[in-house]
Amino acid sequence: PVLVSGTDGVGTKLRIAFMMDKHHTIGEDCVAMCVNDILCQGAKPLFFLDYLATGKLIPERMAEVVKGVSNGCLKAGTALIGGETAEMPGFYKEDEYDIAGFAVGVVDKEMIINGSNIQEGDYILGLPSSGLHSNGYSLVRKIAFERMGYRVDTYIKDLACTLGEELLKPTRIYTKPVYNLVKNYDIKGICHITGGGFYENIPRTMPKGLTANIDTNKIKKHKIFDLLQSWGNISTDEMYSTFNMGIGMILIISEG
Repeated sequence: PVLVSGTDGVGTKLRIAFMMDKHHTIGEDCVAMCVNDILCQGAKPLFFLDYLATGKLIPERMAEVVKGVSNGCLKAGTALIGGETAEMPGFYKEDEYDIAGFAVGVVDKEMIINGSNIQEGDYILGLPSSGLHSNGYSLVRKIAFERMGYRVDTYIKDLACTLGEELLKPTRIYTKPVYNLVKNYDIKGICHITGGGFYENIPRTMPKGLTANIDTNKIKKHKIFDLLQSWGNISTDEMYSTFNMGIGMILIISEG
């Protein structure tokens, strides 16, 4: 058995939670960002710890955040074994905080997925995302709030919800579908589509000399991506190098 670990946060998505004063999904995002990463090597998540730092400890708000962490751990099938909450007045604003997490999983050495046996002609499967997940929010805020002048409570007809509700949708946790596939099939490579989008993440999964051929017409994009591209007049290349564009994780398999 080999232990696989990963650590991550949720980036500037936190700013949306502050603006809406809603904190019950941010913890779930943090769990997702960590466990999805260790899944990429075929590891089953075992346990998770969180770190919270805030300017002023407001128990109700911290309880909301930790409830999100707990929900994320249930979805990921991992134990929440502890954490740390630090009150740091003068360092963070009273109504702000930061969160990071740490996950550990296990995989048998001969079952580690590292992409080394990927070859020409293999297939790439895309698993749908739940929305923006936890990447690209600095650009999102610049487009939606600064350029368009929207607020988090602006109702967007195309989204059938407020802008803030769309932006706070939690990152999908892929443990159950992916780990079931890993146990039953020869999965050659797994890639979590996070910061850097398709362009930075997918090539890291494959051996040198190979490239990915993605048919983007087969991707069911969420409406938020079309809106952001239109609002910001963003090129398609930049969209695919910043956002997940509707695919949160990819798996590479043989034709058979």
